[in-house]
Amino acid sequence: MSVRFFDTYTRQLETFTPQDPAAVKLYTCGPTVYNFAHIGNFRAYIFEDLLQRHLEARGYGVLRVMNLTDVDDKTIRGCRQLGVRLAEFTKKFKDAFFDDLATLRIKRAQHFPAATDYVEQMIEMIRVLMDKGVAYQAEDKSLYFRIGKFADYGKLAHLNLEELRPSGRIQSDEYEKESIGDFALWKAWDENDGDVRWDSPWGPGRPGWHIECSAMATALLGPELDIHCGGVDNIFPHHEAEIAQSECVTGRKFVRTWLHCAHLMVEGEKMSKSAGNFYTLRDLIEKGWSGREIRYALLTVNYRLPLNFTFDGLAGARSALGRIDEWVVRLTERSKDASTPVADAVDFSAHTERFFTALDDDLNISGAMGQLFDLIRESNRAMDAGKFNATSAAMLLVQWERINSVLGFERDAVAIPAEVLMLVEQRQAARAAKNWAESDRLRDAIAELGWIVKDTKDGAKLTAR
Repeated sequence: MSVRFFDTYTRQLETFTPQDPAAVKLYTCGPTVYNFAHIGNFRAYIFEDLLQRHLEARGYGVLRVMNLTDVDDKTIRGCRQLGVRLAEFTKKFKDAFFDDLATLRIKRAQHFPAATDYVEQMIEMIRVLMDKGVAYQAEDKSLYFRIGKFADYGKLAHLNLEELRPSGRIQSDEYEKESIGDFALWKAWDENDGDVRWDSPWGPGRPGWHIECSAMATALLGPELDIHCGGVDNIFPHHEAEIAQSECVTGRKFVRTWLHCAHLMVEGEKMSKSAGNFYTLRDLIEKGWSGREIRYALLTVNYRLPLNFTFDGLAGARSALGRIDEWVVRLTERSKDASTPVADAVDFSAHTERFFTALDDDLNISGAMGQLFDLIRESNRAMDAGKFNATSAAMLLVQWERINSVLGFERDAVAIPAEVLMLVEQRQAARAAKNWAESDRLRDAIAELGWIVKDTKDGAKLTAR
């Protein structure tokens, strides 16, 4: 077994070699908690969830950190507009984020550090950078990192640093910092910050965004991470800055493997509020879609490919999950049926191994899902032909649990409401009377209540949507 990932830094597939397979150090950029997270954010978080789940399925231990950015321009602006303290403003969105993680079946990281809890560590990192001469205080009292002091700056983004240099039309003295490319480590307090301020050796202020992640990552995971993830929009300048400041402080390589997921579009267009195609998870839930349907739609496109999120795609996710559910129900019923006269169990474990082998190849989820549906089709055929005994079904259910430990597609255990059961009984009576129009009407009424009814030789079967 060999897991390979496409490393953004080297721009090629690399065999994954963590420092300690029992404790893979994984850092994933989390939300800025000034609003509810949107589906573009969750595309990244679900990719990172798949990454963690697959590593664990392959026997690795994972130590994951996901930060919460709770101090920046947006959070400060939000709390001042409402006239509340920063912590009060961000708490609502932190709580909502954790609710959304549960709705989408995203595993909890071991640590969710908030930036405001690590300001002391950020100040210490900046102090080291100042002592080494790679940071300076500008006329506006803010502190900046000198990118010219870090030879590898720009290599993650494969950036031409000449593009960051002022041209003849832009004079350096128009900037308070020494170079247009230098980035802020510490922002000096001004009246726009209100009561959001911390004391530092350089005067009151607040940390820059980039230093927040470096401080939290190294405080919790040490100087060298095995994997750092995020969206492609984080590559520059955020992750580029993280590398520079972290390596200048520690003298160590900051990250061994960089993974970035591509953008999400909605119905073929960039998601934006002005276009009317901006959706939070709550928006989609209110439209009648479930968390696992949204998870399916966001999960089943490879993370490095742009994902076109559509309502047709959500309908397809609902149909695919229904097919999986019917298969699991059928396996469960067959596993309890000792009457099937088959002497030898049928082993489908090769399909399961091909599922995981596909994911070993840079999380090739489309290949993995292809193997899953091949498995469903072939095992259904075997059951149809009476070549599938209770032992075979029980073995396959165990394999499904292993596959689903990565996918997270299990149905929620939901009690069937009495109203639905009553409608099913009425529909059965209508079918017995061959009143097909009434039967169809009742089927639609059951569907409106969130249940799908399917007629089988053993009677009506109900499945939650």
